[in-house]
Amino acid sequence: MIATILLSVGIVFLAELGDKSQLMALTFALRYRWWVVLGGIATASAAVHLISVGVGYFLGAALPTRAIALVAALTFLAVGLWTLREHFGRADAEAEPKPPRSTTAPFLVVLSAFLLAELGDRTMFATAALATDNSWIGVWIGSTIGMVAADALAIAAGILVGKHLPEHVIGICSGLLFLYFGTASLLAAALPDLGILTGGALATLAPATAGIALLIRSRRGRRNPERIPNDPAPEADRVR
Repeated sequence: MIATILLSVGIVFLAELGDKSQLMALTFALRYRWWVVLGGIATASAAVHLISVGVGYFLGAALPTRAIALVAALTFLAVGLWTLREHFGRADAEAEPKPPRSTTAPFLVVLSAFLLAELGDRTMFATAALATDNSWIGVWIGSTIGMVAADALAIAAGILVGKHLPEHVIGICSGLLFLYFGTASLLAAALPDLGILTGGALATLAPATAGIALLIRSRRGRRNPERIPNDPAPEADRVR
């Protein structure tokens, strides 16, 4: 059991290094409290790996990975657009005091995003393969620990970066990253023969286009500020 757990921890940890889940963890850590992000990741990892060991050990069947990938892609795009809309508002709206954030909504966002992203991912297939020849309980525990440990590194990096950037910049960068994740996942699901490099290059068009549009809108807002109506008081003084 211990050997199986250690083997699963090592394999999943190495598989997650540089994977999109680490980038997602870093992105979420820029916006939400670290313990909320880590809790959502741990819950999603435990659920996904429980499914994967069940598929590999008990059923030996495959999940509809293409349909799941399409749903995940649409989720990422929706989160990206929502984030950009939230953080790229009017300047006077930013000056208003913001209400305290709730932890329930961020937890559900992180949980759903990671749950959809990891279903059908390479880590899930590796976990299912390990469960075919090893104790499914040990594989489940080890794979969950390995993923949480790898994503915890990304969360720590997000905390360090977040201390040196304003919240407005963090929100825009997060939205652009989710647009990239969503476009890349959509291309991978719709065009599986496209290739990783080609798909990654094409996926950058969505955040690049959105970034240019936001930049143009920002410059137009600076050039054409809202005009304040003239105060009639000076005219009254002149009459006197």
